[in-house]
Amino acid sequence: MTRSANFPFDLLHADSKTRARRGRLHLPHGTVETPAFMPVGTQGTVKGLTIDQVASTGAEILLGNTYHLALRPTSELIADLGGLHRFIGWDKPILTDSGGFQIFSLGDMNKVTEDGATFKSHLNGAKISLRPEDSVRIQEQLGSDIAMVLDHVIALPASNEAALDACDRSVRWAQRCKDAAVRNDQAMFAIVQGGLDESLRIHCAEQLINIGFDGYAVGGLSVGEPPPEMYRILDAVCPVLPDDQPRYLMGVGRPIDLVEGVARGIDMFDCVMPTRNGRNALAFTANGPLKMRNQVHTRDDSPIEADCPCLACKHSRSYIRHLFQADEMLGPILLSHHNLTFYQRLMGWARKAIEEDRYEEFLVEQRSKLNGPSDAKVDLES
Repeated sequence: MTRSANFPFDLLHADSKTRARRGRLHLPHGTVETPAFMPVGTQGTVKGLTIDQVASTGAEILLGNTYHLALRPTSELIADLGGLHRFIGWDKPILTDSGGFQIFSLGDMNKVTEDGATFKSHLNGAKISLRPEDSVRIQEQLGSDIAMVLDHVIALPASNEAALDACDRSVRWAQRCKDAAVRNDQAMFAIVQGGLDESLRIHCAEQLINIGFDGYAVGGLSVGEPPPEMYRILDAVCPVLPDDQPRYLMGVGRPIDLVEGVARGIDMFDCVMPTRNGRNALAFTANGPLKMRNQVHTRDDSPIEADCPCLACKHSRSYIRHLFQADEMLGPILLSHHNLTFYQRLMGWARKAIEEDRYEEFLVEQRSKLNGPSDAKVDLES
């Protein structure tokens, strides 16, 4: 039996021509309609926005990071002040990443052994130990609705030996995370690793399913591999994962990647791309990205998108461009709000298309729009 009694996932409709799924995930702090996008609040804040502004984008769940919050302000302090929800003023669900991505991203500052990872703090160089048990303890102190297991992420492409080693270690660490958990009001998601090897990914997924978790993530992608390679892995892994539990693609990504991921059976996403690009004057739209510093917007009195309810679209393109040209902090704030609103709208369109059993048509349409010609460079780093 795979279904979690404490954190049920209702599969409301499966598209007949793709693997797209319309679901509803029930968590202690509320319900999440899926497919869903989670804004990234690594350090307890979505950069540049108040928590009320984040809520006004339509977001139903946020992501926080174990490694960063454990360093500053510390998970102990957050626990003493009532947990992460109260600390940041967010009363909806929160998912916390385990710190596994930092094992990858801070590779020159850490050492990985079977016991765990040893870091040099990026703040002051102090030595920090992060074992699976530590990650679980920190996330339980934070009080998130979903805790991720600690996994070993490696750069791609990787040798078969390196991918197998990281994959098997991730499975062993996942078991240790489950054994260490004591809270029954916090879901735990496992993370499927295995590089770009389909058979290794499937092998990892099957082992994690045998252990039993409340949901399953696909990790170790969007770390340098071409998008078609990511899609190939999703095509192989998603059919193996339980139908009655949520599937989460970590750190992804571009709007087209969300749409393609949904078509392959993914339910949840997160990425810094909407805010990072917003801070750099790039606006995501239904017809592709716009670079708001471009001179073409100088006298344009129309909004970025006429039907968008975000804060930026209450103003003209001309005004948005002016804010960036003048280095006014309001520009990044407004475009961050717009981009997060666009991502939520995109997920809403995807949910509606699945409900109406026309996701294949929607996918073709989005490929044409989101992959269309544009002079706007999108920052892919996540």
